Amino acid sequence: MVAAGAALGEFAHGLSEAERSALFVAGRQRTYPRNARVFCEGDRSDFIVVIIEGRVKIVVTTAEGGESLLGVRGPGALIGELAAFDPGPRVASVVALEPLTVRVLAADEFRAFIAQQPEAGLELIRVLIGRLREADRRRAEFGVYDSVSRVAHLLGDLIDGQASGPAPIEVRLSQQEIAGLVGASRESVARALGVLRSRHLVATGRRTITILDPEALRSIAG
Repeated sequence: MVAAGAALGEFAHGLSEAERSALFVAGRQRTYPRNARVFCEGDRSDFIVVIIEGRVKIVVTTAEGGESLLGVRGPGALIGELAAFDPGPRVASVVALEPLTVRVLAADEFRAFIAQQPEAGLELIRVLIGRLREADRRRAEFGVYDSVSRVAHLLGDLIDGQASGPAPIEVRLSQQEIAGLVGASRESVARALGVLRSRHLVATGRRTITILDPEALRSIAG
């Protein structure tokens, strides 16, 4: 099973063993139940979160008062890192999708970690650049690709870095969450998944999508 979003350049995965060990003893450990808010849009909190176990969704409030999904992050991800360098309010809310274990570092603790581990600072830059590139690519896809291609690209991203071969990979995301990530309606996502099912590339269940043929999906996603 893949933690959706964990393949998109998570911070801790790019550190050396020594750097990772130093990070995972910094700050304090906390747990959150499913649906708990780690922090809220507009907060002025100044802590940084590193996910140890579980996944979160990153959401912003729309003009209509609903929520728009910006991303999903899993183990190894760094969340709220801008608070270490910018005292402004949080630009999004972070919500636990499942029981969550994290390390929470105050802004000065995280800055001290980066100062003591220069290579970790370079990894942070690489992760931030990767997220910017991903956002730019997704925006470009919205105007170029149809919903089937966008969904295939997203699923390909989420399984990127997972073991290759014929073994199925399960992604736990709802159709509504996928719609938010690919910039399409839920109905369009449902139709796109129907096309991928008809090609025997995926199977769908409640809040789950099983990639039946990862290699074939990767070929579609390019």
